[in-house]
Amino acid sequence: MEITAKTAEELRLTPEEFELIKEKLGRTPNFTELCIFSAMWSEHCSYKNSIKWLKTLPRDGGRMLVAAGEENAGLMDIGNGYGVVFKIESHNHPSALEPFQGAATGVGGIQRDIFTMGARPIASLNSLRFGNIKDKKTKRLLSGIVKGIGHYGNCFGVPTVGGEVYFEDCYHTNPLVNAMSVGIVKAGKTVSATAHGVGNPVFFVGSATGKDGIGGASFASANLTEDSHQDLPAVQVGDPFQEKKLLEACLEVIETDAVVGMQDMGAAGIICSTAEMS
Repeated sequence: MEITAKTAEELRLTPEEFELIKEKLGRTPNFTELCIFSAMWSEHCSYKNSIKWLKTLPRDGGRMLVAAGEENAGLMDIGNGYGVVFKIESHNHPSALEPFQGAATGVGGIQRDIFTMGARPIASLNSLRFGNIKDKKTKRLLSGIVKGIGHYGNCFGVPTVGGEVYFEDCYHTNPLVNAMSVGIVKAGKTVSATAHGVGNPVFFVGSATGKDGIGGASFASANLTEDSHQDLPAVQVGDPFQEKKLLEACLEVIETDAVVGMQDMGAAGIICSTAEMS
């Protein structure tokens, strides 16, 4: 197939980004390569709009056990041989399309960031933003998102201990759904997201993969409109019971010291986790 700027645009890449890709490769990318760029250069994976603000934040400190951005989540020393691990991420676009599953998988994804570092998740929190509280759409989104958060946390076995909700007209089309997880780990028992060494076997473990969630990373860069529901397949369907088993299995195998590195697979799947580990 012929790869053009229109192909790139359909994958949520801008014409400028398409030209930059051609410049970096020295040629026009094939479709598979363009899909990889689409995922890895998405808002979900590279924070292409917010990165300039994130870079202004402090990255290290006296109580930090890893520098910000080095691992799957932040890690702070809380004394007595323990560290607290915490992470926050947004699931705005998926929740705008499919509020229950969009919010539920946001909770699930954030827990994986915690236990792939070797920590046990102990608490969830959330920060939500919606449009006019009297609007029918807002009521539907609010109901579905709150149910999704509660359902996943209850099935997974980690309580939601705090949250906040604000209503403002500017969030009518795209609500903000920020999920946070906090975990506890013994000092020295953490696992790195980076893998070193030649010839190490790689294992992919987790739920069965369906046709849901395809294009979920690049979808984060879409401009949402009232008729964006055609993108529904981009929303992943979560499986909290399977993730609970995955949590226990991961923490058990970490104790064997056989794990070199561990990385969760998010919206961009194998390409993202492989790139991050290497």
